[in-house]
Amino acid sequence: MRTTRSTLSLAICAAGVLALSSCSSGSSGSSGEGATPSEEPVAAPVTGSSLSEAVTLDAVVSHLQELSDIADAHDGNRAAGTAGYDASVDYVAGRLRDAGFDVETPEFSFDSYTLDSVALRAADRDVQVSAFTYSPATPAGGVSGPIVAAPADDSPGCEATDYDGLTLTGAVALVPRGVCSFAQKGQIAAERGAAAIIVSNNEDGPLDAGTLGAKEDARIPSVGVSREDGAALAAAPTTARITLAAETETTTSRNILAQTTTGSTENVVMAGAHLDSVPEGPGINDNGTGTAAVLESALQMGGSPDVTNAVRFGFWGAEELGLVGSTKYVEGLSDEDKAAIALYLNFDMVGSNNAGYLVYDGDDSDQVGEPAGPTGSDAIERVFEEQLTTQDADGTDFDGRSDYGPFIEVGIPSGGVFSGADDVKTEEQAARWGGTANEPFDPNYHTAEDTLENVDREALGINSKAVAYGIGTYAESVTGPNGVPVGADRDAARQAE
Repeated sequence: MRTTRSTLSLAICAAGVLALSSCSSGSSGSSGEGATPSEEPVAAPVTGSSLSEAVTLDAVVSHLQELSDIADAHDGNRAAGTAGYDASVDYVAGRLRDAGFDVETPEFSFDSYTLDSVALRAADRDVQVSAFTYSPATPAGGVSGPIVAAPADDSPGCEATDYDGLTLTGAVALVPRGVCSFAQKGQIAAERGAAAIIVSNNEDGPLDAGTLGAKEDARIPSVGVSREDGAALAAAPTTARITLAAETETTTSRNILAQTTTGSTENVVMAGAHLDSVPEGPGINDNGTGTAAVLESALQMGGSPDVTNAVRFGFWGAEELGLVGSTKYVEGLSDEDKAAIALYLNFDMVGSNNAGYLVYDGDDSDQVGEPAGPTGSDAIERVFEEQLTTQDADGTDFDGRSDYGPFIEVGIPSGGVFSGADDVKTEEQAARWGGTANEPFDPNYHTAEDTLENVDREALGINSKAVAYGIGTYAESVTGPNGVPVGADRDAARQAE
C-alpha cells in the first residue's frame, strides 16, 4: 500500500487490457520453478465456499517465500523499475500461464522521483521536514522568505482568496493539510507569488509528505512538517529557508493481466493486488500477502473454470509510486470495457504483524471520513463481512491509498479486505482481535523489516480464505442479495455517480 508519500505516473503509453492491445506485452520469463506446488485446482463449479476451502495457508506462504527469495537476490527489494520487480513479474506471470490463463504483461512509463536531501531552517533552528514527491529542487543555497500562514478555515489554502489581504510574493506559504490536494495548495500559493510552501499536518505527529501527483503539477518547492511545528512557525513572525535536492527521470514498469477463458465477458469480475514493494524493503506484507492470496485463488480456480462470469486478475506495478499501474490500466479502458467490469476487488496487505480485520466501507455506514463507494460497493462489503463474522470486522475508508482508487473514479463498485498499515490499533480492537493496542497495525510498514518472519500467519490464513471467498462468490453470480448493478441498471448507476 502506498503512503501519502508516493508518486503518480506521467504515462507515455497506456497499460493494456485483455480486451485491448497493449503498447508492449513483455515476456513471462520463469514459470516459477522451485515453488511449492499448489493443490489441484477446484474441479467445478466454482463458488465462494469451494474456492475458499481450496486455498490453503501453506500454498499462500510458498508464494511469499518465492517473493522473499527474489528480494534477497535483488538488493533486498522488489520496487518498480528494478530487477527484483521484473523477477516478481516473471514468477507470477509464469505460474498463471502454467495454469492456463490468458496472460499479458503490458508495459507503462512513469516519472520516478529521487530525493537526495531536504532541510528546513526557521526561527534559528532546524525543523524536521519531509519533501513532497515531485517537489521542484531549490537552488544550491535554498530558497528563503518570510512565513505567511493561510487563515484556518474549512478549506485552508485551497482557494486563491484564502490569501486575500496577505503579501505572499517571495514568501513561504504555511498551510494546514486537508480538504484539497497537496498539489492544489502548492499551485494556489505559487499563483499568489509564493517562493515555497510548507504544509503542516492536521493530526499529531510528523507529516509523511505525499505526492504532488506528477512533475507538471509541481510549481514550487513543497515540504511537510508536523502539526506541532506548524503551529510554532505560525505563532510568531519568522523567516524560513528550504533547501531541497531531487531529480526526476522517466522509467518503465509492467502490470500482469490474466483472465479465465470461460465465463461471461459482459460481467467481468476483477480482483487485483499490487506486486511492487517500496525500495526500503522486500514488501512481504505490503504487498506480497495480497499478491500471494490473489495468485493462489487464481491457481486454484484454474484458467478454464466452471464459472458464470469471467474473472480477470490484475497484479499492478508501481503502486507505491502513486497507483501508477492500476491508473494506467483504467485510463486505457474504452467505455465498453469499463461497462463490462461488474466490480473490482482489491487486496493490499492481508497479513499485518499487529493485524486488524478490516473491510472496505462500501456504504459509508459510519458517516465518518471518506464517502461511500460506487453503487454495489455496499453489497461487496456485506460479502466480506459475512465471511469475517467470527472476527467481527471493522469498516475502513476508501481513502485513495490503494488500487481501488482509479476503479472507483470511473464508477466501478469495489471492495476487499485489509489488515491495516500505519494506523494505530485501538484498545477496543486489541481486546477483540488480540495484538498490541496503541501500536500500528504493521510496525514494519515500508521498512526493511517487512519480511516473511514478520507476517501474522493466522491473519494471513483467515484473510486469504476471505479473498478466495469474495472472488468465487462473484465468479458464480453478480446478482442476488449481494449483487451489483447489471445491464441497464449498471449504466444508469454509473451515469449517476
